[in-house]
Amino acid sequence: MRRFFRFFQLLVATVTCIILLNGLARWTWEVISIIHLYRSPVLHELRETTDTIEHIHNSSHLMVSAFKDHRRDGAIRVISILRRSELKNLYCVLCVLPRTERDEASQCVSSEAVVEMHSDHFGFPYGTSDILCNSPSSIEPRHVAISMGPINVQNLKYLPIQNQKTKDPFKYSFTVCISSLFGEYNNALQFVQTMEVYKLIGIQRVVIYNTSCGPDVEKLLKHYSKEGMVEVVPWPIDKYLKPSHGWQPEESPGDLHYYGQLTTLNECIYRHMYQSQYLLMNDLDEIIMPYKHASLGDLMDTLQKQHPDAGVFIVENPIFPKTQFDDSGRFSRREWRNVPGINILEHIYREPDHRVDRPTKMIINPRYVEQTSVHEVLKHFGPSINVQFDVCHTIHVRVPLNGSLHKNQLHEDKKLWEFEKKLIPKINRALNESGLLR
Repeated sequence: MRRFFRFFQLLVATVTCIILLNGLARWTWEVISIIHLYRSPVLHELRETTDTIEHIHNSSHLMVSAFKDHRRDGAIRVISILRRSELKNLYCVLCVLPRTERDEASQCVSSEAVVEMHSDHFGFPYGTSDILCNSPSSIEPRHVAISMGPINVQNLKYLPIQNQKTKDPFKYSFTVCISSLFGEYNNALQFVQTMEVYKLIGIQRVVIYNTSCGPDVEKLLKHYSKEGMVEVVPWPIDKYLKPSHGWQPEESPGDLHYYGQLTTLNECIYRHMYQSQYLLMNDLDEIIMPYKHASLGDLMDTLQKQHPDAGVFIVENPIFPKTQFDDSGRFSRREWRNVPGINILEHIYREPDHRVDRPTKMIINPRYVEQTSVHEVLKHFGPSINVQFDVCHTIHVRVPLNGSLHKNQLHEDKKLWEFEKKLIPKINRALNESGLLR
């Protein structure tokens, strides 16, 4: 009986050990399948992409840029364009360069990615997405690649991980994010007038994503880039997808909304997360104009004192029809007649806006925003504030929204004329130095 009891105890102990070991093995396998630490050849032998847009290996997806997000416990956020019907498991490969010259290998960590598709895609097959990669504390990755599954690291292309450290104070107070130039855009006169107005109201940097532009705007881009105001980001989206010219697939078919506007706006936020105190999210034919303050700096000082926890400020976006002209001819200047484009100083009439869903643009603190759309943020921290119309709104010179309105039904708005004495010489100087005054 005693022998049987001992045998029974041994049997129970053996079965228990088998169960525990089996469970441990299964758990270990699950962990290894998620995170695998390995050593690879030095990173310069791997392929670091220098392109703005890059294919995700063996897929129809695209990746754009990568950033360390200090608000998400240091997760690596890869701004991407994903085909919505093919959101299968994606994997991150995070790598760190050797720390010493004697190190002949870099460390890499692979893990399953978390995909956060942005809610605004307007029904197009492709949409802006964030691919989030978490890495163990054992390494500080400097490069990241995305794959559709386990793969030889040599077959991947790697993005440098930006925003490794937070920075404060910031290099710029106000930066404008221009989503895309396309269609051989050559509206040179409006471009130069807008740039010079930007300077006068306190903007120091303009980021422009360029798909294509005309020869005159190309000269201006070179001029302002040399000056240090403009940062041109190549955006050859038409080499990878068929971009739509609009935001409704049924009216303007294509793979992606409006030349990837949402992707570039989000990329601009992270690119300048620790470079600029504020970002202005508007198009090139729009100027976010303070009406009760001398500059954007004075405006934002006031708004932040009133709303210290806010990081998103919404301004209304009325239209100034380019079909209605000032009758006096005051700014119909002879030296500008051979410069192509719209003379915004001649268009001083503003449409009344009776729409319930009034169009808007934004001034944001980028550190408060995770995802944005065109007219509103999608994910953010803190409250979003609607700025009163008489305090600030845009000057948006374009085709009329309501072409049936006569001039006497429009509102006169001569705000831009207040800058005449400083503005005209600056415009002429820029045109002359760009070789456009003929």
